[in-house]
Amino acid sequence: MSGAIQAFTMPKWGLTMEKGTLTAWLRAVGDRVEPGMEICEVETEKIANAVESPVGGILRRIVAAEGEVLPVGALLAIIADETATDEEVDAVVMKFQASYVPPAAGESEAVGPRPETIEVAGRRVRHLIQRGAGEAVVLVHGFGGNLENWLLNHGALAAAGWTVAALDLPGHGESSKPVDSGSLEELSAAVLDYMDAVEIERAHLVGHSMGAAICLAIALRAPERVRSLTLIGPAGLGQDIDQGYVRDFIAARDRRQLKPVLQMLFADESLVTRQLVEDTLKYKRLEGVAEALSAIAGAGLAAARPGAGLRDAVGRVPTLVIWGSKDAVITPPDPAAFTSDDAELHVLQGYGHMVQVEAAAEVNRLIEGLIRR
Repeated sequence: MSGAIQAFTMPKWGLTMEKGTLTAWLRAVGDRVEPGMEICEVETEKIANAVESPVGGILRRIVAAEGEVLPVGALLAIIADETATDEEVDAVVMKFQASYVPPAAGESEAVGPRPETIEVAGRRVRHLIQRGAGEAVVLVHGFGGNLENWLLNHGALAAAGWTVAALDLPGHGESSKPVDSGSLEELSAAVLDYMDAVEIERAHLVGHSMGAAICLAIALRAPERVRSLTLIGPAGLGQDIDQGYVRDFIAARDRRQLKPVLQMLFADESLVTRQLVEDTLKYKRLEGVAEALSAIAGAGLAAARPGAGLRDAVGRVPTLVIWGSKDAVITPPDPAAFTSDDAELHVLQGYGHMVQVEAAAEVNRLIEGLIRR
């Protein structure tokens, strides 16, 4: 074979994804692509996002059509260098299609770890942990979220060999709904109790939004448990939180009210799928959720506002700060005005508050870089 030829396949986002809909091609046959360049868009029941090229080269064949529903691992396209002949590209396509066996229904759910529920300090906690030989990474979601907010990050970080864990915070997801004060102290204690329960002594903490404030609180409360901090769209560093978003999220009772609130999370509003809205409504209608969210908004988020002292944790351990430039919930600081010498700041252009979803590959690369350093 005269040139390198790479199969570009349907990705697997999350442990239970079985198929996806190819909604749009972003590149045409003959275009040169680079590693990390977005090539197409895929939508699943859980999420819609762009798929990036794993390699550099020329997009030589598009095999899947827009609108086609394909199983994980199915061939979407072929990327090859200039020296590969058309005959060689055709041969790779034919060989792939002849040997590819789609996963059986439910097969992806049977392989690898799945979210499970454990008892932690008297609370029911849903969590997902993938154990590796390397150091531990603990992912902490934000207000109103759950461990599925890390759908595009969890597996990628685990693939690097680290032990990666995520949990539903008290009052969130499928964890117990009652909270006491809803304070940052209560929530940070819950994360530390969880780390004890899964035998993680020390971890790289990655927090999004309110989850970042929780990570900062842990670094102040128990610095010996924290290896590094990655703060994504963080509360707690002095930026104002859009109180309208918090108020409207708590108050929303139907799809019409909730959808525009969720759209504030993304620069690309099309990422707010019908399934995302329905899943969020289902959660919000559970007994005890409204009370928990109100308590956390009144105590936990209040403690993450400017002047709360959480920024004192920055620099006690290696700290990475990531923001989307179009964050409408917690506006990023001007990089020129971010004077901390103890933190590395990256403002990713064109992305919103859920930057770990919209720019997952870049966020994963930044986190991996910090951990490796």
